[in-house]
Amino acid sequence: MIGQSPWARARGIRSISDDENFITALRSPQAALFEEFIMSPRALTRAELSGWLRLADASGVPAAACAALLGAFASLEALFAASHAELAALVGDAAAQSVLAPPAADFEQRVDAALAWLDEPGNALVTRHDPAYPGPLAELYDPPPLLYIKGRVALLHARAVAIVGSRGATPQGLADATRFARELSDAGLAIVSGLARGIDGAAHRGGLDGASSTVAVIGTGADLVYPACHHALAHEIAERGALVSEWPLGTPARSAHFPQRNRLIAALSGGVLIVEAALRSGSLITARLANEMGRDVFAIPGSIHAPLSQGCHALIRDGAKLVETAADVLDEFGLDPARPVNSKRGAPTAASADADLDNDTRRLLDAIGYGPVPLELLAQRTSLPSGTLHRLLLQLELAGRVAALPGGRYTRIDGAQAEPAQARGTSAVLHSGA
Repeated sequence: MIGQSPWARARGIRSISDDENFITALRSPQAALFEEFIMSPRALTRAELSGWLRLADASGVPAAACAALLGAFASLEALFAASHAELAALVGDAAAQSVLAPPAADFEQRVDAALAWLDEPGNALVTRHDPAYPGPLAELYDPPPLLYIKGRVALLHARAVAIVGSRGATPQGLADATRFARELSDAGLAIVSGLARGIDGAAHRGGLDGASSTVAVIGTGADLVYPACHHALAHEIAERGALVSEWPLGTPARSAHFPQRNRLIAALSGGVLIVEAALRSGSLITARLANEMGRDVFAIPGSIHAPLSQGCHALIRDGAKLVETAADVLDEFGLDPARPVNSKRGAPTAASADADLDNDTRRLLDAIGYGPVPLELLAQRTSLPSGTLHRLLLQLELAGRVAALPGGRYTRIDGAQAEPAQARGTSAVLHSGA
């Protein structure tokens, strides 16, 4: 379901079309300085920053309680000057006690660290009271009081679609995520995802390849990258897109953070596309939240035998739109597919890539199809000599047309991008300009 953004209404933009045209103008190179100017968060004094950090970091005070307090008091000064009884009436005794508790011993050092982080190029801290705070997040039951942003703040106000899915994605799933993201980005939609391994990383790469870039909502502090193998990707997103976190600087990855992050992914998007997901995938949480917010939910179907298709099939049974091409998604947004004139590169179609193949290679690709096929079955289907079969499989694998899977199985792919295999479970520090 697509509606006019609060940001657009606040600026007198009369329709979705006007909103789109304005955003498109903002994205043009000629308007880069204008984009930066109107979306620049308000500068904070040290006293203001201290107040926001004190509220956001109060132990045991959820975002919903912070929102209730911010709505009840005209300023942070008035909030912290209130009595325990006044606060308890709004958020309960325990939360009131936490808000009024003296700051931790290292609090001033943390304020210094936040100020130093803000001094780095491209870093911004947007408070709940800032006009640059994204309207869709403000409408949440539990909006974050603070957003730490590396990159283009304006992207958080652009029309967007989320693309999420399995961390253990198949080669074809990675290819689909990249292709859909690139084509949707070229058509004018920013790509929102969570910087996880698998589908998320592929979606971010596709968004960067397209015209409208990408937003990564992360589950750590904005000065960290998790997983560490996405350090280079996160740096590129910070340079050309936006990294967003609601967590204090230095916060490591914790399992509880990722479901909370998913609500921001859903809220920032006009719809959510699930590429591959098992029945118990965290991606289904994002889809459920999107549905509850009135966003569209899209799912790519797969084989009935594939575990990573079961979550998508369940969503489709529950009313998600089955999509086979980016045009199916764009239709719901009222957008037309765009020529990739602004893309870094265009992906060749399978038909064009097949044109230069010899007959044996074509026969082998037809025999593999898009599902895992054992080597023995390929030999039966193609009747190729063993040496020829192995040689052609190796050539296709090196060309990125076929992926070798555990158990001596093979699957056909269209332009999948492999992810680095190192540092799966660690975080890396992210510095501006690093």
